[in-house]
Amino acid sequence: MSPLRSLLRQLPAAAFLLASCSSLPRPASHIDIPPAYQQASAVNAPLPPEDLSNWWRRFGDPVLQQLIDNALTSSPDLRSAAAKVDEARARRRIQQAALLPSLTAGFSATGTQTDRKSIPAIGAEDYRATTDASWEIDLSGRLRANLRAASADADQALENARAIRVSLAAEVAAAYIDLRSAETQSAVYARNVKARTGTTDITRWREQAGEGSALESRQADTALDQARAAIPPLQQLISKTRNRLSLLSGLTPGSLDSLLSSSHPIPSPPPIPGTGIPADLLRRRPDIRATERALAAAAARTQSSERERFPSLTLSGSINSDALNASSIFSPDVAAARAAGNLTTPIFNAGRIRAGIAARAALEQQALAAYESSVLRALSEVEDALIAVRRTSERLVTLDRAVASAREAERLASLSYRSGQVDLLQVLDAQRTLLSLEEQDTIARGNLANAHIQLCKALGGGWQS
Repeated sequence: MSPLRSLLRQLPAAAFLLASCSSLPRPASHIDIPPAYQQASAVNAPLPPEDLSNWWRRFGDPVLQQLIDNALTSSPDLRSAAAKVDEARARRRIQQAALLPSLTAGFSATGTQTDRKSIPAIGAEDYRATTDASWEIDLSGRLRANLRAASADADQALENARAIRVSLAAEVAAAYIDLRSAETQSAVYARNVKARTGTTDITRWREQAGEGSALESRQADTALDQARAAIPPLQQLISKTRNRLSLLSGLTPGSLDSLLSSSHPIPSPPPIPGTGIPADLLRRRPDIRATERALAAAAARTQSSERERFPSLTLSGSINSDALNASSIFSPDVAAARAAGNLTTPIFNAGRIRAGIAARAALEQQALAAYESSVLRALSEVEDALIAVRRTSERLVTLDRAVASAREAERLASLSYRSGQVDLLQVLDAQRTLLSLEEQDTIARGNLANAHIQLCKALGGGWQS
């Protein structure tokens, strides 16, 4: 029996011994997922997947829908993420190829010519063809561990792309809310300027008629200019936010001006979506799924490092053919075959393998910590978004009542001033109060819409399998 055949017959026993070798214990997460959210409503059923994946459609704003759809189609960040997925999948195919035999072939031809005057010319030709095969038998499972790591890397790249999609949709929506909030605030100041302009005209008429003073006119002018001075920064913010939306959509500045030319009110947020249970985040949030796959890749690489201690077997073979003419290069008479098996095992490497295992184990612990951090962050984000929605809604109810009262007080103060029953300071104070409350009301409406956006993002909305 040949040595190679004897070695092949012993492979099953060797594989069993290697499989029975102990490895380092895998780290385990110690996070206790709560059964429910602290701020969750009584209705805890989650949104259907199709609603959560396109949560922005629940706002009922066609411009917002078009902006997000455009961004998800043409964003350079998403194209870059898709290319990273392709790269990771190609690297996985490289690891798959390592499990299969490799085959190479070569062909060479040489010729010599001797030409001397004293003897006849002599010529010689030599043709050589070679075929070499090599196959590393994965006795220890090291190559399969590398393949599992590469597969987990590919899955992580895909989840990262989904996480970018989730963030992009939320970022576009938040920028759109900022735009509409700035436009609404600008309209509030424009109304205030109009009201203060009327007050200024009255003070001038009263001064000309001898019923008022120059002090009142100057006070009215000052209040009017203060209101006017607040409008240019808001117009600047509107232009910057439009450019930000163009950037998020992968477009040049000004490309969306026609779409955003007409002002719209701040979109009213839909009812609070059902949150489900916290355990749903492990399945729904792509950032958590990405860190989980990173942990799986780190664990597989630790296993690969552990199995470097075990023997490795490489089978090789070659077929050589030497002939004096090209027509007989493939003749069996001139062919020679060779086969060999090479079994190697590490004996002394100055602790290199042991240090490599320790390094991989430390990386696995880091991946576990990153996974736990992503879970805790996700739970915190949902709780923060829920409390923001609830408290901002409560504040908005109070502000709406205050704005209605301030609007009536400003109307009555203006009428009383025109009839001479109150002085100018009461009118200006009523106008300032109304302006402040309308501005707070506008900011609160924008905050409420943004809180809904952050809640949908925290629940993992914005992508679909």
